[in-house]
Amino acid sequence: MADAITAPPYRIIPIIPALKPGSMAGSIPYIANEKMQEAIGFPGKLADNWQETHDAVIAKMGELLSKYRSLKVYLDACVHCGACSDKCHYFIGTQDPKNMPVARQDLMRSIYRRYFTLPGKLFPKLVGARDLTREVLDEWYSYYNQCSECRRCSVFCPYGIDTAEITMAAKEILDSVGYGQKYSNEIIGKVHKIGNNLGLPGPALENTLEGLEEDVKEDTGIDVRFPLDVKGAEVLLITPSADFFAEPHIDSLIGYAKVFHASGVSWTLSSMASEAGNFGMFIGNYEQLRKIALRVREAALELGVKRIVVGECGHAWRVAYSFWNTLIGVGAGANDPYAIQLQNQLDLRYKQPMHICEFTWDLIQRGGLSFDKEANDKHIITFHDSCNVARASRMGDLPGGQFEIPRNIIKTVANNFVEMRDNTTREKTFCCGGGGGLLTDELLDLRVKGALPRMEALQQVTDSHGVNFMATICAICKAQFTKVLPIYGFDRRVVGGVHQLVSNAIKLGDK
Repeated sequence: MADAITAPPYRIIPIIPALKPGSMAGSIPYIANEKMQEAIGFPGKLADNWQETHDAVIAKMGELLSKYRSLKVYLDACVHCGACSDKCHYFIGTQDPKNMPVARQDLMRSIYRRYFTLPGKLFPKLVGARDLTREVLDEWYSYYNQCSECRRCSVFCPYGIDTAEITMAAKEILDSVGYGQKYSNEIIGKVHKIGNNLGLPGPALENTLEGLEEDVKEDTGIDVRFPLDVKGAEVLLITPSADFFAEPHIDSLIGYAKVFHASGVSWTLSSMASEAGNFGMFIGNYEQLRKIALRVREAALELGVKRIVVGECGHAWRVAYSFWNTLIGVGAGANDPYAIQLQNQLDLRYKQPMHICEFTWDLIQRGGLSFDKEANDKHIITFHDSCNVARASRMGDLPGGQFEIPRNIIKTVANNFVEMRDNTTREKTFCCGGGGGLLTDELLDLRVKGALPRMEALQQVTDSHGVNFMATICAICKAQFTKVLPIYGFDRRVVGGVHQLVSNAIKLGDK
């Protein structure tokens, strides 16, 4: 499949591309089968009677409009000013006008106006309202699965409209009527059944960690442990399951273990909650979001840990930072007995939860770690800000800590660091092109085109400064880039984690 897909040409000038209406109309991810849908509590398929589906869609939309005031505000507020038009990586790469954020929003807004506003009921054509048909629903399924929920358009919107929330609402509505996406829903089912996105059973996880201990011992001569289900450990590490076996993810896991070893802080992984990722956010479903997150609380209580640290995963950190307080009681928010028990158990002298970069940077600032920066001299490094970290979370005590802390770590462990263009980094960063539940092979053409703006910026610093390593702190970014980099003429090993660089340079003691 990859052989038939080619990268779009780089733009000579980064301006709004010429329109290609309908160019991505045929981009349709696989539909979840009945078993996948029903396993996570949704109808198995669309109703045989269209009127039943029609009524169910309108009813669900009404429920969401009443539950989430922000959704109604976003649907009402847009004035079609066009500020977001050229900000979406998918529009830039595909040139399909329906991938303009404003146009993608209008796929839902037109239905909202028809059924939930008086002008739309009386004069639909005058206000851009349209009837809900099966063709419209199919259009939703195609184009809302061409949004990675990265929120870059929201940075530029003068009204602060969050297109991601509209996309999430559309996906929840589609799921609720039996029109779910296979990739995301299959992953959610694996988490409920096994405990991680990849369906890695406990014994396989244990064997993997034992193998890593042997590899690190062979490489360094030091016994660095990768503990699993250790009761009484201080830190519970929750990390993306890709860290357990896939490259380059596993190199960051080795980096985490070396940091814990060098600092002398006891830690453990959990076979019950080995997965940091939470695809409940991608499909916009609160119940799934909470059910997945509850595994973390159960594991923390079972193991009696004092701190919870999240590994290099972008959307996992967004969920942890923004939602864990109310979902499971990590921090103030939830007030059920188990949440209160967890709040009393955790050591509130530390941030709860804490990102692995915060953990490492805190140790660096206190002189708890030593490095040989020359160990990374083979790399000329740049940094890709992952969108869910950049635009939906914080790190540290100061605004912008999510930008500065990873960069500070890189500059501490390596001598050569180069920034990409300002308008492609920090809060204006471009998505990797694979987020939002779109990291599936049948969408590879979309993913390659969506990566275009980031590849352009990477190519520029490669040509001007010889950059040969792009660090990031997101599992989806790593998986996406290893797939699309070769299509753009780069070596797949150009991408890696921040803690991969930490692993290269850290000096290990005998702790």
